[in-house]
Amino acid sequence: MPLVLLALALLLLLPLFVLLLPLSLVQRYRVGTARRPARGWVVALNLLALALSTGLFLATAALTSLWIPDAFPYTLLGLTAGAILGLLGLATTRWEATHPALHFTPNRWLVLALLLVVTARIVYGFWRAWEAWGSTGPGAGWLAEAGVPGSMAAGALVLGYALTYWLGVRARLRRHARTPPAGADRGSLSRRGPHQ
Repeated sequence: MPLVLLALALLLLLPLFVLLLPLSLVQRYRVGTARRPARGWVVALNLLALALSTGLFLATAALTSLWIPDAFPYTLLGLTAGAILGLLGLATTRWEATHPALHFTPNRWLVLALLLVVTARIVYGFWRAWEAWGSTGPGAGWLAEAGVPGSMAAGALVLGYALTYWLGVRARLRRHARTPPAGADRGSLSRRGPHQ
């Protein structure tokens, strides 16, 4: 009886995932293009999570390449393309430097383009898996036919973009923290003392 309930729950989760996917993509776009403050702890947490995710993703791609030969090269290619897009994203980000805060707004068009790449890859992956399953049947050939290397490249593209982007936000935040507030004369502040 518990196995039947588990199987039923899994069958209900798949349509729920498919129904909620458009909502999650729209929400991802809204969050990805919002103006936000650059906070050191948020940047550090994002970098730690992205470094771990990228390392695990590369290890998984290397392991997957034992069965699907193009998985690791496609992943490296996606990671490199993502890093280039991350640099483009940093160059097109709107920065607002006020003391003590630094705010940034990512480029809407670049975030939309990345979101569309991921969406197209998800839809194509579902379609390709369905077609491959019907034509070759289950097995190792089915995985290669389902377009796993392309899916891994799309995932690596997003990881490369995010890792490069947050490294750039960290560098910009450090540079902002070292610059004195506008109009402040360091020599006069140090001569007068804190209570004058």
